Amino acid sequence: MLTPDLDIDLLRAFVAVADAGGFTAAADRLGRTQAAVSLKIKRLEVSLGKRVLERSSRHLALTSDGEILLGYARRLLALNDETLLRLGAPAISGELRIGVAEYFLPAHLPRALAQFGRSHPGVHVQARVGFAQDLTAAFERGELDLVLTRREKGGGPGRLIWRDPLVWVAAEDAQIAADRPLRLCLLPAPCVYRTHGIAALDRIGRRWEAAYTAPSVMGVQAAALAGVGIAALSQSAVVPGLRVLGSKDFFPDLPELEVVVLGEDGAASELAKPLIGAILDSVRTILPRAA
Repeated sequence: MLTPDLDIDLLRAFVAVADAGGFTAAADRLGRTQAAVSLKIKRLEVSLGKRVLERSSRHLALTSDGEILLGYARRLLALNDETLLRLGAPAISGELRIGVAEYFLPAHLPRALAQFGRSHPGVHVQARVGFAQDLTAAFERGELDLVLTRREKGGGPGRLIWRDPLVWVAAEDAQIAADRPLRLCLLPAPCVYRTHGIAALDRIGRRWEAAYTAPSVMGVQAAALAGVGIAALSQSAVVPGLRVLGSKDFFPDLPELEVVVLGEDGAASELAKPLIGAILDSVRTILPRAA
């Protein structure tokens, strides 16, 4: 008996629903109606002979079969898209100088660069990792073609890629005494994480002291994981071993930042736009707030 083929279009709808957390958000992402997306999922379930989503009026979740399918679906879609890019797009070559704010590593960039490299082997990517303000200055001097950086919500240059809230974090077993100054793990000034964190504590009159200053987000993560103190980091920088602190822990709310790309329409746009597409593909599989 012949094995039936999986429909890529149906798999794409399934992944969109799983990533977006619902049919309405997935429909917006795919540019389809909610009814059309729902029908695609029903067709997928009929073709598989299994339910992949548990639906209720207030909740949507993957079934055990859906959990298994999701990993395969991501791989099939990635291979499908890579094939079309490699065969359908004109071959391009050259050098692309990119700057990446260091908090973007290590989860997102390697995946995007790997996808881009497979589909555009003729492009040499020269990457510089650093702080947002330094990379923006280098871009303005013409030293970089493309920059992934952050900005305050709702203003400044660049195209929005995703929104990333700031959160308070501490080691999972950290004990925080209410009657003693908070020990903070900080990035050096000027830093938006540092600025917003300190300002929020000062607004509520909560005492604090600088316990550790590191030159990188990974250094702050390591210090917080070791129990040196607490830190204000972006949601995407929360790693296993850190817990998010909130109002129940008597920590003030922090603002939401925006991750943007600069240089999308510049002189190197022919090289830059496919890489931006790969980055967006990577981010959408990880972050529900991706644009």
